[in-house]
Amino acid sequence: MQNVLIVGAGSGGTAILKMFKETSAMNIVAVVDVNLNAPGLKLAQQWGIQTGADWRDFLTDDVNVIVEATGDNRVFKTLLEHRNKKTVVIPGAVAYITAQLMEEKESLIEKLKDQSYMQDMILNATNDGMVAIDKEEQVIMVNKAAERMMNIHSEQIVEQRVNHFILNSQLHRVLVTKQIEMNQELVLEDGRKVITTKIPLLSDGGEAIGAMAVFKDITEVVELANEITNLKGIQTMLEAIIQSSEEAISVVDEEGTGLMINRAYTRITGLERDEIIGKPATADISEGDSMHMQVLKTRKPVRGVRMKVGPNKKDVIVNVAPVIVDGKIKGSVGVIHDVSEIQELTKELRRARQIIRTLEAKYSFDDIIGESEEMKFAIEQAKLGAKTPATVLLRGESGTGKELFAHAIHNGSDRKYNKFIRVNCAAISENLLESELFGYEEGAFSGAKRGGKLGLFEEANNGSIFLDEIGELSANTQAKLLRVLQENEIVRVGGTKAIPINVRVIAATNVNLERGMAEGTVREDLYYRLNRFPIQIPSLRKRKDDIPALCYHLLQKINQDYGRNVEGITNEASVLFQQYDWPGNVRELENILGRAVINMKFNESVIDKKHIPELLVNLQSEKETEQTVHIGEGNSLAKIVENYEKKVINETMIKCKGNKTKVAKMLNISIRNLYYKLDKLKNDNNDMQ
Repeated sequence: MQNVLIVGAGSGGTAILKMFKETSAMNIVAVVDVNLNAPGLKLAQQWGIQTGADWRDFLTDDVNVIVEATGDNRVFKTLLEHRNKKTVVIPGAVAYITAQLMEEKESLIEKLKDQSYMQDMILNATNDGMVAIDKEEQVIMVNKAAERMMNIHSEQIVEQRVNHFILNSQLHRVLVTKQIEMNQELVLEDGRKVITTKIPLLSDGGEAIGAMAVFKDITEVVELANEITNLKGIQTMLEAIIQSSEEAISVVDEEGTGLMINRAYTRITGLERDEIIGKPATADISEGDSMHMQVLKTRKPVRGVRMKVGPNKKDVIVNVAPVIVDGKIKGSVGVIHDVSEIQELTKELRRARQIIRTLEAKYSFDDIIGESEEMKFAIEQAKLGAKTPATVLLRGESGTGKELFAHAIHNGSDRKYNKFIRVNCAAISENLLESELFGYEEGAFSGAKRGGKLGLFEEANNGSIFLDEIGELSANTQAKLLRVLQENEIVRVGGTKAIPINVRVIAATNVNLERGMAEGTVREDLYYRLNRFPIQIPSLRKRKDDIPALCYHLLQKINQDYGRNVEGITNEASVLFQQYDWPGNVRELENILGRAVINMKFNESVIDKKHIPELLVNLQSEKETEQTVHIGEGNSLAKIVENYEKKVINETMIKCKGNKTKVAKMLNISIRNLYYKLDKLKNDNNDMQ
């Protein structure tokens, strides 16, 4: 190994440094240049080679070769004078020529790499497999497509004999005959069929130096041929499907010429095949424009267009959709619906929905949210009541979920597969309520239907009837209800015949029935019949621990109704929810949550206290009530409430700067109700003056 000292680290010295670094025969002792920023010095430092500004620091007897790369003849002469007799000094001119040769070499190598890369890209871009061998039948090239076809990597096959991997390749025969063999079938090991073309590789002198095989996978071609063969059968099957459809179908081509109709189309329109097939798309229209032509023009479907078709001017609704293949319009398909059939179906659907709304019991005990002791006890009582035929009386404030309990009791009983009728006794006028509950006979009153009408008790026979707001019944209706509970029979309005019924009564009230009994508005005997199995549903303020679970449950429903994705409430909002007494119970909670979700921005997913300003107002009102309301001599409860209401409205008007819409929203009342209260305040002030 020769020890080399390079003097000069410019372009020539750098080229010499790179050349000597690549060979193991040269050991570079140091690189020297008076310019400490010379590129050769920096490169040498990266490779861990000594560098410096004075060659004398490195010229020892161990240095065998000095390369003078500065190009300065004086430096060359000085080196000759100071060198060891055995040390060879190579002049700068030689170094310069060497640098040029090195640069040319690197340029040629880069060019060769680029050409090789381009060749590889071209070979690997084709879907045809390619394998080349030398004259020794060893593989010298395999492209990606061939690797994929043979399920093998090039590293496994290159420099190996070709027949080890491709049986019956016959490439050796091409080497001998020097003749091209075109389009021969070859079966690979996995059973796939390929078509091969084998080509000899000849030198300028005509000598065979190798051979090449090109493979074309024809598996997909064979499958496509099979699909084309079956196309006629598929077309026949498609036509059979269309003909068997009860929907009236017509098909036209891209020019709007009729291609196909089915029997249902003929039945509805009265037009036969020869009147449509091959005719323009307008041939079947009596009144209106051709939707086929519109769809072919716009490339967009149309739905629910009403028109008249055929010689009888049949009233129909048309849906038409384009047929687009590879971005090109190929025709359109229309489906015709008879309007008279749709009207009949709509009527039946409306009737079914009305029955379902009346009869269904939507909720079960799983829908009742509550882990507090009071709520658990109420649920256990309701489950017990569901298993008995006794009348159940649900008691609790408005908004506590009495109807939810009624649904659950029905669905938990052995009557769950029968009817569930809901009646709000306060929502129906006294004159109508009796006839609605017990029905009426023909001629019972003016306007009565011929043949009379079944009452809700008769419709609920063998099922359950839920009587909400039971405390609002008139004395006459109470007497009739008592007969139902005692005798299990009803008498229609205007009738005399008792009709036996088997109905489970679930009643609910938010009023004090005992007080009504004392005041004479509730019959004592009816009270004892209704109060046989009472269930007290606790108010929300008595079970505030259930508020987080209720919020989660209600938000799921609100999200579904409003198309939102609100996840829950913040800790700050939860604290406010716990502090409030909820006079409106769960209904008020749902109301506030719903309003908060409506007012939230779509990028907000958690309810914060800023989203519930009305709750803050309500809490402030509660605190002020506790601090300011005192019962003075001569002040009735109504007067105290009225005075406090005035105070709240005035303060809110000031806070909202007189904006009545904001005041109404903050106080959770209608704008009409606010104007009424403001007028009343104004009149009261005038009276005082």
